[in-house]
Amino acid sequence: MAFTSIIKNTEGLVAQIVFKMISTPGDRKDIAQDIYLKIFKNLDGFKFQSKLSTWIAQVSYNTCLDYLRKKKLSFPGTLDEENMINEPASDDTNILVRQRQLSTILKAGIEKLPPVYKTLITLYHNEELSYDEIVQITGLPEGTVKSYLFRARKSLKNSLLMSYKKEDI
Repeated sequence: MAFTSIIKNTEGLVAQIVFKMISTPGDRKDIAQDIYLKIFKNLDGFKFQSKLSTWIAQVSYNTCLDYLRKKKLSFPGTLDEENMINEPASDDTNILVRQRQLSTILKAGIEKLPPVYKTLITLYHNEELSYDEIVQITGLPEGTVKSYLFRARKSLKNSLLMSYKKEDI
């Protein structure tokens, strides 16, 4: 079935958004199902004005926002550690251990950011979406997306420099 292919091709993107915005594991599953149900029901309304994955990410983002508004919650999240590190060029275990330590430090720093910053960092750096795609997903103006990403990076840098010696990071 074609819809199964859509799910397989977009489940990582949907999971990143849901995990970033929703903290309760049981709710995450329900929301992911709700997202794909909405996509299935509204697929004929897709106008091909953007990539299908961008439209699905927008549905995911808006579904999570709707849930948070109903529950009046903020949206913490997690980052997939495998997406945060690059495999080292050499097989040296010290390099791998160091990269994992840095990844953990970075992940902890990102978790301290405001929810919108965490989400934008995930969409831009982990999912490697363009500014245009993020604008379509979030509904924020491009200038705001760029500004928020700049502020998020600056805040993250300052937070890490305050918590760790420069040589440690």
